[in-house]
Amino acid sequence: MLSGSAWVWVVVALIAIVGVGIAIALVRRSGGRKSTGPGRAIGAGKVAASTPAEDHLPGPDAPAEDHPPGPGAPESGAGRLVRLRARLAGSSSSLGRALLAVLSRDRLEQDDWDELEETLLLADVGADAATQILDNLRTRLRVEAEATPDPAQALREEIEHALDIGVSREIRSAGEDAPGVILVVGVNGTGKTTMIGRLARLLVAEGKTVLLGAADTFRAAAGEQLATWANRVGVEVVGGPEGADPASVAFEAIKTGIEKQVDTVIIDTAGRLQNKANLMDELGKIVRVASRQTPITEVLLVLDATTGQNGLTQGRVFSEVADVTGIVLTKLDGSAKGGIVLAVQAALGVPVKLVGLGEGPDDLAPFDPAVFAEGLVG
Repeated sequence: MLSGSAWVWVVVALIAIVGVGIAIALVRRSGGRKSTGPGRAIGAGKVAASTPAEDHLPGPDAPAEDHPPGPGAPESGAGRLVRLRARLAGSSSSLGRALLAVLSRDRLEQDDWDELEETLLLADVGADAATQILDNLRTRLRVEAEATPDPAQALREEIEHALDIGVSREIRSAGEDAPGVILVVGVNGTGKTTMIGRLARLLVAEGKTVLLGAADTFRAAAGEQLATWANRVGVEVVGGPEGADPASVAFEAIKTGIEKQVDTVIIDTAGRLQNKANLMDELGKIVRVASRQTPITEVLLVLDATTGQNGLTQGRVFSEVADVTGIVLTKLDGSAKGGIVLAVQAALGVPVKLVGLGEGPDDLAPFDPAVFAEGLVG
């Protein structure tokens, strides 16, 4: 039997052993916290740097205008065209099936040609363009009857031919002795500001220096959006307070671009509704004031491809105020009727130069008539 004092020493020893064990466990646990992952606290008031993709990754339903992505490596032009073909194939599959169903008939009667015309009109191709395409196709099939031409291929070629209006689709982003000035116009909701950010990203990827001008001073969010895109792309933006004179902002942006010797100045303008005469007058003032320092090399009109024939009305009015040199069709995806490309070119005599394919940073592609015709017909 242990004496009373011996029991005391046993208890003390057990407490000491337990205490040492706890200390070792705490040391090991704290040792595993020496490194800190992205976004975890380093110390009071400090946060570890994280990548742009982690900081600004939008949710699945977030619009691209609110969450411009980080720069990353821009997609190649070839990759963009592949996605353009895929998007058109998805959005125009029903149109292609309807056209091919008629063209595959053994003998085409007048009723069949009327059906083809109606199908094209429902796809927003427009009366003039539809008539031109079908007249040429009808003549071609009659003349080449003995050669048994493929009607689908013949239709693709006629659509491609109708899209060829003899005007370059190149974006004129550089001036001769001064920066190239790209003026971007269009109504609210077409994705104009986002398109500017994507275009700037594309030009920077080509090695050009770019400056943005936030001349949409009627909408505070527009300036904030443009500044966010400028930060992501790595370019400077010149703006003004809400309600400032848009023409003055455009003038200052071009002046700054000349002083800094940048390659391109891209100017955002307010989403002017074509039935607001005073706003259209303001756009005319921007054009006049901006042209005093250096010629405007490109005026891009941004149209929503889902608006169909309404886009033609917008295009005609904007063309009266600014000398529109190119069309940018946004939202050319599953909800759009691709025929609007033919209609807008036929009505305005202005080439479609760029198309928006989605909400990603590289979802802006140069327009290619051959790819479009293939995707439209299938």
